[in-house]
Amino acid sequence: MLEKNVELKNKTVLVTGAAGFIGSNLVLELLKSGEAVNIIGIDNLNDYYDVSLKKYRLEQADACAGQAAGNFTFVKENIADKTALDGIFEKYRPQLVVNLAAQAGVRYSIENPDAYIESNLIGFYNILEACRHSYDGGRTGVEHLIYASSSSVYGSNKKIPYAVEDQVDNPVSLYAATKKSDELLAHAYAKLYGIPSTGLRFFTVYGPAGRPDMAYFGFTDKLVKREKIKIFNYGNCKRDFTYIDDIVTCVKAVMQCAPLPNEEGVRYKIYNIGNNHPENLLDFVDILQEELKAAGVLPADYDFEAHKELVGMQPGDVEITYADVSGLERDFGFKPATSLREGLSRFARWYKAFYQ
Repeated sequence: MLEKNVELKNKTVLVTGAAGFIGSNLVLELLKSGEAVNIIGIDNLNDYYDVSLKKYRLEQADACAGQAAGNFTFVKENIADKTALDGIFEKYRPQLVVNLAAQAGVRYSIENPDAYIESNLIGFYNILEACRHSYDGGRTGVEHLIYASSSSVYGSNKKIPYAVEDQVDNPVSLYAATKKSDELLAHAYAKLYGIPSTGLRFFTVYGPAGRPDMAYFGFTDKLVKREKIKIFNYGNCKRDFTYIDDIVTCVKAVMQCAPLPNEEGVRYKIYNIGNNHPENLLDFVDILQEELKAAGVLPADYDFEAHKELVGMQPGDVEITYADVSGLERDFGFKPATSLREGLSRFARWYKAFYQ
């Protein structure tokens, strides 16, 4: 187990993508921790998906902040705007930076590559530059930069489970390429300027108030409308579904352990954050429809089979994601605690309350 070397109490933490799925839940986790954390949240509230869902998440954070020891300040800005970002760093002087802002989605990167270059490359470069100019050996500047990578960097690797030591030089989507590029940029800045940085490769995050473009959410919307859902690769896919609470618990632990110098003297680390238990896509949709019925989202007599269509693989997708989380287990004692059925049950109950 690693010893904590970064205190959260009385620190200013910058969370980008604060209205996003992971970002908003991290804000809630930090506020509920009892630590007097001053949280600055940034998000541009773009319309990639329903903005009202993003506003709902921010309302949840504001409500929690009103009852917590810490504070939450939201700033509507785009991290690709360097002048605006530099102004935020100058005004608030964050000591920890958690960069979760990104243009997400593998399929959308085929349709709109510009959005990925702007947010995932230019935006992340701006974050690194802002950290560089604020950094002062960990005394008054950024003590730790944590940033979101993705399981997509593994592409079509045949070796499973995916380990952080594996070569990831053959991305199968632009989204994956931008995330791998972020890792390379972070390493360069850690080496050149001494910024302690940790990259987190997230594996298929799901849960209440999640992203509507994710399969479990999109399937639910279509089933409610009595439309057919397309199950790609004829159901022969497996995903390492990771529940949101497990994700943010782990992120919070990582925040407090800035990497020590490696054998090259670079304070740089990458971890997989996954459930370490891939689920077959057909089993996943069976559990989902059962929990949607149990929550009253779908009627008990809903003909699920009539609304299911098996189709071929789509461009940019992979057959399996499977996280080797031995690094997290070794350094943080991390073990995911939420089963797929329990996680989907919580999502179904939230969906019923929010939409119906």
